[in-house]
Parts: sequence; structure tokens; C-alpha cells
Amino acid sequence: MPEVLWLVIGAVVGIALGFVITRFVVNASTKRAAQEAESLVADAKKQAETLRREAIVEAKDEVLKMKQDAQAENKERLREVRTAENRLSQREESLDRRVESLDTREHQISSMQGQLERRERDLKEAAEEINRRLERVAGMSPDEAKAELLDTLKEEVTHESAAIIRDAEARTRAEADKKSREILSLAIQRVAADHSAENTVSAIHIPSDDLKGRIIGREGRNIRSFEQLTGTNLIIDDTPECVTISCFDPVRREIGRVTMENLIADGRIHPARIEEMFGKAEEYVNQRVQEAGEQATFDTGIHDLHPELVRTLGRLRYRTSYGQNVLNHSLEVAYLSGVMAAELGLDPIPAKRAGLLHDLGKAVDHEVEGSHAVIGADLARRFGEKPEIVHAIEAHHNDVEPNSVLDVLVQAADAVSAARPGARKETLDSYIKRLEKLEEIANAHKGVERTYAIQAGREVRVMVTPEVVDEAATTVLAHDIAHQIESEMQYPGQVKVVVIRESRASAVAK
Repeated sequence: MPEVLWLVIGAVVGIALGFVITRFVVNASTKRAAQEAESLVADAKKQAETLRREAIVEAKDEVLKMKQDAQAENKERLREVRTAENRLSQREESLDRRVESLDTREHQISSMQGQLERRERDLKEAAEEINRRLERVAGMSPDEAKAELLDTLKEEVTHESAAIIRDAEARTRAEADKKSREILSLAIQRVAADHSAENTVSAIHIPSDDLKGRIIGREGRNIRSFEQLTGTNLIIDDTPECVTISCFDPVRREIGRVTMENLIADGRIHPARIEEMFGKAEEYVNQRVQEAGEQATFDTGIHDLHPELVRTLGRLRYRTSYGQNVLNHSLEVAYLSGVMAAELGLDPIPAKRAGLLHDLGKAVDHEVEGSHAVIGADLARRFGEKPEIVHAIEAHHNDVEPNSVLDVLVQAADAVSAARPGARKETLDSYIKRLEKLEEIANAHKGVERTYAIQAGREVRVMVTPEVVDEAATTVLAHDIAHQIESEMQYPGQVKVVVIRESRASAVAK
């Protein structure tokens, strides 16, 4: 027990000594740390004060520098303002001088105007005096002198215009005739076409006249059924072994013709059989119409036409104009247009297309009112043809004004195809009326004594009175007559106008 007690006492004493020693050491460390902290704070204060003084010095330098820069800038601006003020002062002085100069000139102009007015009055009085003297010398009034002067000028202008017309026509013919003749002759030589005339009435041969009664039927029931189904008129007269079918629609007429031929070949003619044969004939003719349109597009190399245009084109197979088959005429115009376009260095495809479609309206002109050119243009426009093709179709008879080379090519090709010998035939009445109209136009001009239309209306010879129409006026008269014929008449080809002036002197020896 005593040993343990001593051990406990020793431990307590050791702990107490360790606590005292530790506290002494800690106090010493704390004092040293405090001293060091005070030293650091003092140093920091000294550095902060130094930095503050340096910042103040730099700020003062910067302010001074900015002040100096501002003063320099103000001086520069002041100098610019003074320069601008000097320039303005100079401009004001210049404007003042100009105003003074303008005032001086205005005064001078005013004085000159006064002088001019005085001179004008003097000149006017002098002119009036001269006119009075001229009237006394000439013995004519001013109106009479003016009329005589106008007559003289009119005569001079007539002579000059005649000379100008002669020169212009000579140059134009020299330059254009040769080239146009070459192109047209080449186009005509390269195109060969048939010119067999066709009729608009179909005549059908029958084996005997006894068959006419069977065609008519009991109380006319067969002929009535035939006409109602086909939409045609069946003409049965005294003509031996022949019946005639008439209709404005060429396709209907063809269907009626095929129906009647089939009935005659079959021999059984009654309403039921007529209806059966009509259905077969209608299918057959429609197929031929489609084939004709497709063959025409194939022959011309045009393969992108609308199907309805192809079918309408095929209907022209049964359409005639003055005895000329319109489909053959359209093909010929297409070939001619293509050849002439190629000779001129143009694309022949649009020319062929416009030439092929130019008479498209004739297929339906019996159903629609208006010119066939306008009808055809409307059809082409409706089915997607290009504007230049539509305009060429519409302009080929001058329903609208031609405005492109394509329009003129189609017009020329149409005229060449229609005017070729044997291509068309003309009724006697229209032929006589055309000749009378030519002579009437020429006779209406002053100084014309007699007029003769010769060469089937392709030449007009005009005899004039030599005392009324002089040599210079003959050229003007020929030009005026030709222009009036162009504007008032329609005719195939060209009409040549020849004015003949002849002076004769006679005497009798006794």
C-alpha cells in the first residue's frame, strides 16, 4: 500500500509539473506570436501608406495628362472652328459678289429685252410694209399667195415623194427579191404535194335506180331514220344510179357516206339495219380520223401534241377549202415553213408546228362562230401550245398584226400552198366579184381613165389621163392603189399594179 501511494503521489506531482511547464511554454509562444503579429501589422500599415501615396501621385499625373490632352483637343477644335468660320466668311463674300453680278446681268438683260422689243416692233412694221409693197407689186392677197405657195410645195413634195418611193422600192427589190425568190423556189422545189380537187358533197353510186325506193322506204321511214342518225341530208333525185349526201360537217358526211355504201353492199335496208351500220361506220371513221392525225404528226416529226389536237387535226382529212384538202394543205404549209426557216438560220421545228396547226380552226368552224384563225388559236391556247405558236396561228390571215418572223413564215407558206397552180378552185361568182372589186378600187382614184384586171386578177393595168397625172404622180398612184388593195381585199398570191400614162398628139392635113 505505501508503494502504491507513493506511485500515485509521484504521478500527480508529474502531471502538475507537466501542466506548469506546458503553460509556461504556451505563454511564451503566444507572446512571440503576438509580437510577430504586431510587427506584421506595422509593416502592412507602412506598405499601405506607401501604396496610397504612390496611387495619389499616379492619379495626379493622370489627371494632369488628361487636362493637357483636353486643352490640346480644345485648341485643335478651336482652330478648326476658326478655319470653318474663315471659309464661311469667304463663301459669304463670294455669294455677295455673285449676287451683285446677277443683279448687274439682270439689269443688262432687262435693257436688252427692251431693245429686242423695240427691234421686234420695228421688224414687224418693216415686214408689214414689205407685205403691203409685195401685195401692190404682185396684185394678190396673202391668202391667194399662200394658196399658190402651197400648190407649188405640194407639187414639189409629190415629185420628191415619187422619187423617194422609186428609190426605196428599187433598193428593197434589189435586196429582198433575190433572197426571197431563192428561199421560196428552194422550198417549192423541195416540197411535192398532190393537188386533186375535192368536193363538199358526197355522191354514191348505186347498182340500179330500183334501189332508190328501198332507200326511201315505206312512207319515207328509211330516209328519215338515216338522216336523223347521221345528221346529214340524203338527196335522191332523177340523177341515174346516184344518190347524194350533203352536210356542213365533213366528218358526219363521211360517216353517212360509209353507212350508205355498207347498206347498199348489204342489201338489207331498214331502220334497225341503218342504226347498226351507222355505229360501225362511226367507229370506222373516228379510227381513220385518229390515224390521220397521228400520221400527220409523224410525217412532220411533231410528237408532243395534245391528244385532242391530234384528233382535231385528223378531222381536217375530210375538210376541203376551195377544193383543196385542208390536211394535205396543212402538211404542205408545215414543210414549206420548215424549209424556209432552215434557210433563214432559224429553228425549223416551231415553224413546222405552227404551219401544221395554222388551219386547225377549220375542223370546227361550222360549229363555232368566228374566223377559223381565231378559233384555231383558241384551241391551241386551250391545249397548252406556246404563245408564239398561238400567235402565228391567229396572225396567218391578219386577224392580228404579225410581230415575229414565225408569223410571216406561216403567212408566206400558206400563200404559196394556196396559190400553186391546181391547188384550189374558185367559184365563178367570187372570181368575177374579185375582178370587179379590183377595177372599182383603181377607178376611184383621181385621173384614172380606164382599168383592166388581167391574168385572173393577178395584174391590174390602170390607164390615166396624161393631162391630170404627170410622170412623177404615176408612181405615187400605183403605190396608193396597191396599198388600198392590200387593206380592203383578200386574194391568193400577189396583185401587180401597172399605171400607164400615154401622151398623144394628132393633126389632120388638108
